[in-house]
Amino acid sequence: MNKIEHIGVAVADLDQAKKVFDLLFAREGYKSETVDSEGVTTHFYQMGDSKIELLEATKPDSAIRKFIEKRGEGMHHIAFDVDDIHGEIQRLREAGFTLLNETPKEGADNKLIAFLHPKSTGGILVELCQEKK
Repeated sequence: MNKIEHIGVAVADLDQAKKVFDLLFAREGYKSETVDSEGVTTHFYQMGDSKIELLEATKPDSAIRKFIEKRGEGMHHIAFDVDDIHGEIQRLREAGFTLLNETPKEGADNKLIAFLHPKSTGGILVELCQEKK
């Protein structure tokens, strides 16, 4: 793993959250994108070498909607940049981590992604991210 790629924040109202984070960071985010397969709309802020990703549910059965209903708005996951997502998935599986994705899938911001179950990572949802080539 190379660095923290981004921290994902679950929000109930993306437009309202953007206003808050625009003021907090004294700048606007650089990109919004809908990821239909995940049932979310995302909005990104660049913070040095890392990013903050705001996530709003677009479907009633999306993971973000379920997360907010259960826990409220807030930090949803931490994502790490990797060079070889397939190799990292294999390495982490062999090390005993529980994967939510056995194979990478397409994510926002031109990434291939896979998640590790929080029960195997001390209660934190971990995302692996690799830039699509």
